[in-house]
Amino acid sequence: MNPRIYLLAIAAFVAGVDENLVGGILPLLAHELDVSLSAVGQLTTVFSLTFALCAALLLVMTARVERRTLLFAALMIFAVGNLGSGLAVNYWMLLVFRVISAASCALVVVLASITAAMLASTEQRGRAIGIVFMGISSSLVLGIPVGIALGETFHWRMPFLLLALLALAIGLLLRGVLPRFPRRSPITLADYCSQLRNPTIMLGQLVTVLLLAGHFVLFAYLAPYTQQTLGISGVPLSYLYCFFGLASICGGYCGGWLSDRVGSKCALLVVPALFTLVMATLPFGRNSLITFLPLYALWMGLSWTISPAVQNYLLQAAPAAGEANLGINTSAMHLGVALGAAIGGIVIAEGNLLLTPLVGALVSALALVAACLCLFLAREPMELSTPRGNL
Repeated sequence: MNPRIYLLAIAAFVAGVDENLVGGILPLLAHELDVSLSAVGQLTTVFSLTFALCAALLLVMTARVERRTLLFAALMIFAVGNLGSGLAVNYWMLLVFRVISAASCALVVVLASITAAMLASTEQRGRAIGIVFMGISSSLVLGIPVGIALGETFHWRMPFLLLALLALAIGLLLRGVLPRFPRRSPITLADYCSQLRNPTIMLGQLVTVLLLAGHFVLFAYLAPYTQQTLGISGVPLSYLYCFFGLASICGGYCGGWLSDRVGSKCALLVVPALFTLVMATLPFGRNSLITFLPLYALWMGLSWTISPAVQNYLLQAAPAAGEANLGINTSAMHLGVALGAAIGGIVIAEGNLLLTPLVGALVSALALVAACLCLFLAREPMELSTPRGNL
């Protein structure tokens, strides 16, 4: 595997940490900026919405810019956004710089995936994207703990300032080691619209939306769920999230590996099928820690296999529109997160917290239906690819 892909994964990791760290310093921000916890919590909402809206939009606006140069510029703007966040003197200044950080973060993540795919051979493309998603998923392990550790030890500004410094260093390093990529035909809004009108491509995108929505029906409320079922809360709960985060890191790589080994079409079908099956069995493991840990770790790992599998499928299904579809897919991931959290909220509002795994499984079953329809409309035989040797 091209070693520069691992550096792209680090860039994705830094971007992912920025998205998650505010959750760990909510009380500190509320106290220092003299605003409510609810208001500070909206920083995360604004970040996610900006991310979803900008992932595809910014690719259109920067279509004529050479990709190495664009990635460097995105990381520099990301550094400025976090520097401004770390120096913010009030809530509104912090909100503005969080929007800047989110927009540049979206561009960094999608460009990391695109660049990794361009650097890898066709046979290793799925694994290359999976490595980038290992960086993103590992940020879930460290995002909140890093925010807590640095915020409590030094100041709430420290995590933002550290991310600005890391983005600057990684940007300079990537500018030095990445090749200049040949210019391609610019991506226009019409290109995006044509992909959105393609039923096969849209069904592939829908697999991402529905599977992640099913996952977040439970994951968004995993803390109260584990507290009610196993009585786990406080510090032990943070350890549990770290354990699940490690499973997510493995899942990101396994999704890319599976896509390379069995073919992108087969992986598009296998991943939602396995995920739905495992999520439907989650209620059977909630009464004992011995069964809870392995079963729920498997569920977490499978949730991160879908993005590399879908993105590899999209690249192979429409090579000429690869950047457009990866941009749309990045937005689709955040749409799935928001949809799943909203469905889970409705379930909990009805007093049915313990039903969230089953409701999530029903939603992810729709992802399996979308995958089946996608492959049916493609009208191409789905065959296992020939094994390509050991990793």
